[in-house]
Amino acid sequence: MSFLYSDKWKQSALMSLLVLSLGVSACDSAGSSEPTAKQAGKEAGSGKSAAGQKAAQNAAILTPEGVTLQERFKAPKGFERTPAEPGSFAAFLRGLKLKPDGSVVHLFDGREKNKPGVYEAVVDIPIGSRDLHQCADAVMLLRAQYLFDRKQYGEIHFNFVNGFKAEYSKWMNGYRIKMNGNEASWVKNGGSDNSQEGFRKFMDVVFAYAGTLSLEKELIPVKKSEVKPGDVFIVGGSPGHAVIVVDTAVNKSTGETLFMLAQSYTPAQETHILVNPANPAQSPWYTLKEGGGLKTPEWEFGENSLRRFQGN
Repeated sequence: MSFLYSDKWKQSALMSLLVLSLGVSACDSAGSSEPTAKQAGKEAGSGKSAAGQKAAQNAAILTPEGVTLQERFKAPKGFERTPAEPGSFAAFLRGLKLKPDGSVVHLFDGREKNKPGVYEAVVDIPIGSRDLHQCADAVMLLRAQYLFDRKQYGEIHFNFVNGFKAEYSKWMNGYRIKMNGNEASWVKNGGSDNSQEGFRKFMDVVFAYAGTLSLEKELIPVKKSEVKPGDVFIVGGSPGHAVIVVDTAVNKSTGETLFMLAQSYTPAQETHILVNPANPAQSPWYTLKEGGGLKTPEWEFGENSLRRFQGN
């Protein structure tokens, strides 16, 4: 029996019922792209297009022709990127391919993201045509794609909100997940498939049944002073949200640390590099501040919201 699930898991018509029964979490109020009371207040650059934000940005940081994250955005004057071992998650994130400078974020259905002043660049990763690739999903996909590319298949696993452990090593060997109410189980349903297409089908299933609530429980709390690429600022719940640290830089003279963030959102949309609304001249780099939360264009995280993947 093949795995069956519905896009309505992440649609507003059923979200409230699912939250009550399973605690499935979304990045925002279900199915809405409008601000909520939990989101950061005034948007940076309101009324301007994402491309128009570049005019106010520090020209010493942005290299418009850069293809990857590291090529597109230099470290600010006085800072240098923290070391990243070849083959590390940090190196993978810095090597993310970006769409051409000035590209707009698209939702899963082809519409443009309708909120200005949110992002500096768009990550060139297909998200599919279903309303599945939201905030926690984008984080999980980046981690899983890194492990898939390195053939570390046994490390690709995520928990559903109901506690079920979805393991890619079983999926690639022909097992599929059968849902019976709130219970999940493995059934043998075909031959082995270790293709990129098969991997993404597995991740779609993860997207449907995991979220910020389950991912937060899987990650390890870390101090903000120890932040590194691959770490995640996350608030589990409904609404909940997650953004991933994709780069860090340090001033060796002062010890000050900067970091860069990426997110998806609700409805499902392309992953994008976030604007720093507090310091446009330094954007997209954020300043590490102890003793306070983190304000991003669409969310505000509390002091103790930084987490890390096992083995990162």
